[in-house]
Amino acid sequence: MRCIMAVLGFIGMGNMGSAMLSGAKETFGKENIIFHRNSREKMVEFSKKEEVDYCESNNEVVKKAKYIILAVKPQMFEKVAKEIAQDITKENVLISLAPGITISQMADMFKTNRIVRSMPNTPAMVGEGMTGVCYNKEIFSEDEIDNITKIFKSIGKMKVVEEKLINSVVCASGSSPAYVFMFMEALADSAVKCGLPRKDAYEFVAQTVLGSAKLMLETGKHPGELKDMVCSPAGTTIAGVEELEKNGFRKAIFAATDACFDKCVNIK
Repeated sequence: MRCIMAVLGFIGMGNMGSAMLSGAKETFGKENIIFHRNSREKMVEFSKKEEVDYCESNNEVVKKAKYIILAVKPQMFEKVAKEIAQDITKENVLISLAPGITISQMADMFKTNRIVRSMPNTPAMVGEGMTGVCYNKEIFSEDEIDNITKIFKSIGKMKVVEEKLINSVVCASGSSPAYVFMFMEALADSAVKCGLPRKDAYEFVAQTVLGSAKLMLETGKHPGELKDMVCSPAGTTIAGVEELEKNGFRKAIFAATDACFDKCVNIK
């Protein structure tokens, strides 16, 4: 498909990039989106599937779109910057999805300060993402800020935070879906051990996690209070909670968060 002038241009197309593109199609229209990825075979296949135009190079994406979504791994940023920096104009808005690279570092790489740093997560693939976003509001127009907001709200919820907090956002929502899935897998396995068919175990666990999150969001209650609501005196739940505490459940979460945060700060 030919590469036309567009509103949004994607560089890279992994899970997060494809999730954002799917959401953006609903908001901006497929005719206003272009992309490029390294594998030509996958690029052509994805273009046909999503009915969006592809470009032959990253440079072409920059030249033909205003909002450039950098959906590449942190390790690839310098390489991409060397490719496209000379083509970036004062009209472009760069939107990074990568952890660990500051706005200042990106400004040096791409020779522009019109940068949005973000941390989405994989639930964006079903329109239920949570994205932390930071940028300098003084640099962008009201229309640009409105479009930045639309891009991220097309895949779920978003919250603007100070840049000094974005690594904490990685810990709270960027990486944590993996921990949730590990918990769900372990809980389902334990239920299978107790006799529940595996397919049923996954359904019970998934719906319970979904409902528990919705209960917390919609009631605004503290998670500790909601936990206490389930724990009857001398009951089954408090017995299970005691074992989680004995076996270091909270300590493991804190350790995982510390490791995640340290990696963000020292990413290579």
